[in-house]
Amino acid sequence: MKTLLRLWRFMPIWLNFLVAKIVRPLFLVAVAALVFDEQGQILLFKHTYRKFEWGIPAGGLEPREQPADAILREFCEETGMQIQIEKLLTVVSAREDHHITIVYLCKIVSGEFKASDEVSEMKYFDVNALPKMLFAEKELIRWAVELPMTEN
Repeated sequence: MKTLLRLWRFMPIWLNFLVAKIVRPLFLVAVAALVFDEQGQILLFKHTYRKFEWGIPAGGLEPREQPADAILREFCEETGMQIQIEKLLTVVSAREDHHITIVYLCKIVSGEFKASDEVSEMKYFDVNALPKMLFAEKELIRWAVELPMTEN
């Protein structure tokens, strides 16, 4: 699995999209967690398989899995840590492909970071100084930061 993830990262982006369209179902449903610290910084994962390595914690739904259960599972599998869902923030339909993401506001409740095949590092970033990452994820973070405090 580790080798396949590394190969995926070095494939041209157009080939990533082509392969994904061929092997994935009509719609891919994913879950994501936005985790902010006390200073308002956003938690990002350094993914081992992405061209733009840094990104928000996310993963795919398994058959018959509830979205809330999926984000708890994905976060734990990728870091060894447990999170708690504070609220559902939004559901986003990607413009570039048939991808729907259910986004939750979460907080870390226990555990210590342990690298996995998919995530090598995690780090909090100032929302105004984000690393090179997917534009859609940057937009999502900026949208979440601008929510009124009563909604956050």
